[in-house]
Amino acid sequence: MKNLLRVLIASIALLLSGSALPALAQSNWEVTNTFHLGGDGGWDYLTVDAATHRLFVPRTTHTMVIDAASGKVLADIPGQTKAHGVAIAPGAGRGFISDGAGGIVVFDLKTYAVLGKIATMSDTDGIIYDAPMDRVLAVSGDGGALMTFKPGIDPKKGKIDPPIDLGGKPEFLSSDGTGKVYINLEDKDLVAVVDLKSQKVITRWPVAPGGHPVGMALNARTHRLFIGCRNPQKMIVMNTENGKVEAALPIGAGVDATKILANEAFASCRDGSLIVAAEKAGKFDVVQTVKTPDGARTMGVDETSHLIYLPTAEFGPATNGRPAPKPGTFMIVVVGRK
Repeated sequence: MKNLLRVLIASIALLLSGSALPALAQSNWEVTNTFHLGGDGGWDYLTVDAATHRLFVPRTTHTMVIDAASGKVLADIPGQTKAHGVAIAPGAGRGFISDGAGGIVVFDLKTYAVLGKIATMSDTDGIIYDAPMDRVLAVSGDGGALMTFKPGIDPKKGKIDPPIDLGGKPEFLSSDGTGKVYINLEDKDLVAVVDLKSQKVITRWPVAPGGHPVGMALNARTHRLFIGCRNPQKMIVMNTENGKVEAALPIGAGVDATKILANEAFASCRDGSLIVAAEKAGKFDVVQTVKTPDGARTMGVDETSHLIYLPTAEFGPATNGRPAPKPGTFMIVVVGRK
């Protein structure tokens, strides 16, 4: 009888500990700090330079450079009309700001001085730097194309390579470093796969059951894309070897970015939710939803400090269907582990 009682007690303890594990897993991340910065302009993609712990934040007509530890504004790069994103090329000592008006601003990474502006197609939007291929990659939404160039380009007279037609309206992109580039086609509900060596789209994969794909992040080690879709609202997990959709996870409204940090994937949503997903026993699940301020729809991650940075602001009444940011309330919310 005593042995049976011991077994029952041990079994109950095991069950209790097992049931506690999901609760623990769902409380790893939280808002740890907020940088109140103010200033004029909207915002889009936030880029983290993990080597220097600098944040690059486009603000429509200018781009703020911020110390990631203190929140101090280190510089403000002028000369944009509709700034979207920033790509960092450390080897060339340069940064590149995509401007929806049809240009890419080139600046010095040490002094933050503007070196020039390269002419590009209209609606230049998502931009990244592919270090192994030594190429800056940017997409034109209205032009439906991928644009590429070497980071050592003449910043005043240089010209981009011949654009690659994508067959749809691109939003964001990822590169695997071997010559393959994956690009969301928001209007087609597809991912276009471009081979940089042949300068062609080699295949297109549907994101169903997601739709209107915008955010994209690549885990090159596991050969998986994490795609944030707005309608239906899903985080799609896609195998880059065959285009198979391995999971479709529920997320909040108004997603704009997805990121990878360690072994977890994140989707930042306009409704004030940061979705955390992870793989367990070969299956992907949402393990946590972090409450963030409304409007925190884009983000950058620092892979060395393991912190996440989300730009947003306080909002007033809606105008043109969307709440309007209150002047002077721009902030960056910092999310870290407990």
